[in-house]
Amino acid sequence: MTTRFDLSGKTALVTGANTGLGQAIAIALAEAGAGIVAVGRSSMDETEAAIRSTGRSFRAVHADLSTLEPIERVISEAGESGRIDILVNNAGIIRRADAIEFSEGDWDAVMNVNLKSVFFLTQAVARRMLADGGGGKVINIASLLSFQGGIRIPSYTASKSGLAGLTRLLACEWAGKGINVNGIAPGYFVTNNTEALREDPDRNAQILGRIPAGRWGDPTDIGGAAVFLASSAADYIHGVILPVDGGWLAR
Repeated sequence: MTTRFDLSGKTALVTGANTGLGQAIAIALAEAGAGIVAVGRSSMDETEAAIRSTGRSFRAVHADLSTLEPIERVISEAGESGRIDILVNNAGIIRRADAIEFSEGDWDAVMNVNLKSVFFLTQAVARRMLADGGGGKVINIASLLSFQGGIRIPSYTASKSGLAGLTRLLACEWAGKGINVNGIAPGYFVTNNTEALREDPDRNAQILGRIPAGRWGDPTDIGGAAVFLASSAADYIHGVILPVDGGWLAR
């Protein structure tokens, strides 16, 4: 039965799809019917196996988004799978150090991946969406740090706060042109980025004590939000940052 959440016939480009939240989002979109173009720096064999088990198409594009150099190639290779209908900007990195000691290199590395490459990849995809008038969906993976300050992650907080603002700006510019731009703000999930926190007994206990749901998020918890924002059910939603956080922000 066809529903407003059905993504059959659509193609989604998902960055950072080789592991963690990106992988979970790609699988959820495929389960809803979308073909997947997965962008990542490392092997995507596991993601590919999961996507192909759904019967959907899969294409891997290996690229390092720490610079703008691969963007045109990513778009070109993705285009071989057909029109890009959905873009999920998930790729991101984090660097941890006290603000007083934080280095320029760590600042630039995070900002380049988490904000600069996101903008210019989105620009490149949107140009094609606008050119054929078919519209599309852009989903930016923001963070609780789009709303809060955090500690020891100054460039990550700055980049994710900036990404929330960029989401709203692009929504304002493109909503009337058929492109929905929204974001998801994951809470504390079991991913590579949070490994250091989970291995620190004190920080782990502090975080769990603040989450009303009483647990860290599993990557599978985020897929439904991505499917919703990618679907026609969200056609009148623009510029929203949707928290998927186990109730963290409500605390």
